[in-house]
Amino acid sequence: MRTIRSIAEMKSVTREARARGRTVGMVPTMGFLHEGHLSLVRESKRRSDITVVSIFVNPIQFGPKEDFRKYPRDTDRDAAMLEKEGVDLLFCPDAGEMYPQGYRTFVEVPDLQDKLCGRSRPWHFRGVGTVVLKLFEIVRPDYAFFGQKDAQQVLIIKRMAADLDLDVSIEVGPIIRESDGLALSSRNVYLDPQERQAALVLSRSLESARGVLIKGERRAKAVIRGMREIIAKEPLARGDYIVLVRPDTLEPVERVDGEILVALAVFIGRTRLIDNILFDPAGAAISSGPSKTRKGR
Repeated sequence: MRTIRSIAEMKSVTREARARGRTVGMVPTMGFLHEGHLSLVRESKRRSDITVVSIFVNPIQFGPKEDFRKYPRDTDRDAAMLEKEGVDLLFCPDAGEMYPQGYRTFVEVPDLQDKLCGRSRPWHFRGVGTVVLKLFEIVRPDYAFFGQKDAQQVLIIKRMAADLDLDVSIEVGPIIRESDGLALSSRNVYLDPQERQAALVLSRSLESARGVLIKGERRAKAVIRGMREIIAKEPLARGDYIVLVRPDTLEPVERVDGEILVALAVFIGRTRLIDNILFDPAGAAISSGPSKTRKGR
């Protein structure tokens, strides 16, 4: 595995590869990797001739009171994991390389970025869209792989890619969970043992929603009420939002009459966690739900 820190070198290597007819897959990350990231790496290797993983803790997607400085980092650990998976290129630029003095251009996806997580973190998706567009321009991947856990992020990136006519296919992998249902997240490292147990309230509430939807409940308010009751019973949990929305617009629904995204954000202590499921009443199908678990590393 080759580690690259320079934008110019990264551009040169991938453009040469594409000129030789090689397909390039990319997995953008902020590091502190887990099985969820590695599942995307494996899919990239299956689909692409060359796999690039980026590790960059993006400062412009963090708010002034958020955890940028404390965000978990261990590049040596991550590099060892990626080399074991057979990754070809690891791109690790620093902030000065990505945002040199005088930088002032940002990407906005109005409406989509202002909902769900964007309500409590209004700066976040501007930072995400900006860094992802920069990474796409630097690497020029044929495929880019993201996880369903960040459903709003995926939708925003898809919209950006379509609106700007980017030559990249956005591929979405399922949520990877611990055997007890907790969605894998780099922020799980912040949880102490008691909080780790309390965090299961997210997957339990989604499992409850899945159950009542399969049984025929179609009133969004009733589904949300049941989820809130479960979260309220956990003393360490504080809800940010619980929604049933259209997965392509994030518009809330009153009744479930097509595919919907059931999504929530909950603070466990001081750690904010997100999770979701997709539900299709036509076949009572659930994707990325708590019933699909895999033991993480």
